[in-house]
Amino acid sequence: MSGRQRTLFQTWGSSVSRSVGTPSCSSGTERPQACSEARLSAAAASQPESDDDVLLVAVYEAERQLSLENGGFCTSAGALWIYPTNYPVRDYQLRISRTALFCNTLVCLPTGLGKTFIAAVVMYNFYRWFPSGKVVFMAPTKPLVTQQIEACYQVMGIPQSHMAEMTGSTQAFTRKEIWCSKRVLFLTPQIMVNDLTRGACPAADIKCLVVDEAHKALGNYAYCQVVRELVKYTNHFRILALSATPGSDMKAVQQVITNLLIGQIELRSEDSPDILPYSHERRVEKLVVPLGEKLVSIQKTYIQVNRRITSSRPASGKQQGIIEGEFAICISLYHGYELLQQMGMRSLYFFLCGIMDGTKGMTRAKNELSRNEDFMKLYNHLESIFAHMCDTSASDVSAIQKGDKDKKFFYSHPKLKKLEEVVVEHFRSWNAQNISEKKFGETRVMIFSSFRDSVQEIAEMFLQHQPIIRVMTFVGHASGKSMKGFTQKEQLEVVKRFRDGGYNTLVSTCVGEEGLDIGEVDLIICFDAQKSPIRLIQRMGRTGRKRQGRIVVILAEGREERTYNQSQSNKRNIYKAVSGNRHVLHFYQGSPRMVPDGINPELHKMFITHGVYKPKKPSRNVQRNSSLFSCRNGK
Repeated sequence: MSGRQRTLFQTWGSSVSRSVGTPSCSSGTERPQACSEARLSAAAASQPESDDDVLLVAVYEAERQLSLENGGFCTSAGALWIYPTNYPVRDYQLRISRTALFCNTLVCLPTGLGKTFIAAVVMYNFYRWFPSGKVVFMAPTKPLVTQQIEACYQVMGIPQSHMAEMTGSTQAFTRKEIWCSKRVLFLTPQIMVNDLTRGACPAADIKCLVVDEAHKALGNYAYCQVVRELVKYTNHFRILALSATPGSDMKAVQQVITNLLIGQIELRSEDSPDILPYSHERRVEKLVVPLGEKLVSIQKTYIQVNRRITSSRPASGKQQGIIEGEFAICISLYHGYELLQQMGMRSLYFFLCGIMDGTKGMTRAKNELSRNEDFMKLYNHLESIFAHMCDTSASDVSAIQKGDKDKKFFYSHPKLKKLEEVVVEHFRSWNAQNISEKKFGETRVMIFSSFRDSVQEIAEMFLQHQPIIRVMTFVGHASGKSMKGFTQKEQLEVVKRFRDGGYNTLVSTCVGEEGLDIGEVDLIICFDAQKSPIRLIQRMGRTGRKRQGRIVVILAEGREERTYNQSQSNKRNIYKAVSGNRHVLHFYQGSPRMVPDGINPELHKMFITHGVYKPKKPSRNVQRNSSLFSCRNGK
């Protein structure tokens, strides 16, 4: 097709698309038919030699005419709904897909059991049913957006020319063009909120909205804003919400249902009968580690510091502000106490260092602690051990990567010893069992810790075991005391190399919990306990997808162990409550059928073929000096 022909089609198409459903313009359905016919005749008269131009305009007008009838639903395509057989057919996925086509549905499946597959099936059918409509997939982060566009293409093969990815790096005028020219959009919810409020997104054209990591739809999160904005223009769109768990408690579950206009829940746990044939066994082991004499001693000193602060209360009631200030200091110091118990002395030191060097902006706390003799003794003791680690710079990278044997690793918490023991034993036993097979060295380990300074510490510990253990850190954007964050492009690069075997051990903060396709992992280790059952479920879902998986939770004796036990109890209670007492939840009653009355699409199973997905070229600057543990294949 010539450039002139493309311009003619796109110009006419985009002019009407912008007028349909935008807040600033009237609906395209109000245009008189005579105008369309005159335009078609004029095009034919001005370009008599160009049948292509006439055909393109005729196709466009036919699609526009569809929007006048049945809300844009194509009755010929709508006679069927298509389910792919190019992947093994699983009964639960088929049933959930059917439900999600005809009702706003919250799909809760354990990680790795095909939420994205179900989304791709639903999206593809709405893409067929509404030839002039838009289908939108929202994910909370850029890496997830990038991953999901490829995953959906691999399932249903929607032409790449009809799909687009939009993130914060996509300029506003470019996004407006994309909204007009593309039909299947993958984006972050913040982008959609912005485009809805400024009129760039044709709200009335949206026929299917997929919400990934739907448990985030609480309060005023961007997901909630998107739905609120959309319903200002139309109620005629399907919502499909995806999550590994419905929420942290029943109140949160109800919020998600209300905010996303959910009419039905499809909930499955690992014990659900229709899931069991496709879910490999996951062994969960709880290892409780005593704090040890060193940590108990530091713990007592730290508690004494807090007591000194709270005991010096002013007698006068006029000095209430001083009392409140001192309690604020104690609240901050309590976070350090939790770090000491869960992560160890090094994490405590970095926390205190941030107070004393002013980076945390806690001037009053710094002045108060500087006058506390017990605190200064404790701080100086920790500084003598960890001060050399406070400023990790690019000049240190080569020494760290080579695993400098002269620098003996300091185990700042007994849990680190236990962690090292579990991981080393895993690799040794795996290699011993598979030494005569091609599986030798194919196993993967993923370790979760909530704090990036702890992630750094764990990774440094495993550098002592190269080349058996090839470790890499995986963190978010912001910088910690001892390491800088990763950009989202770097995160995708790390995930790719982990899947490809460049690393066999990934140490991650919470950024590794959600959604990203890490690949097959045989051993998951949780280095800390999570109060939220959501995070625990997401962590555990990283293993047991294709073969038996093992999950080890390493806990400090005392408070952390109790937190874990409570989280497990909450998890069981939520599933029991949602499964057995659905009548206590208030579901949205206005979920549109989307299919016109009298039409009942029949299931048609089809083998879907597609080409090779062509991703965008990755940034050349994916490796930075902050990535202390870069993959050095063959070096």
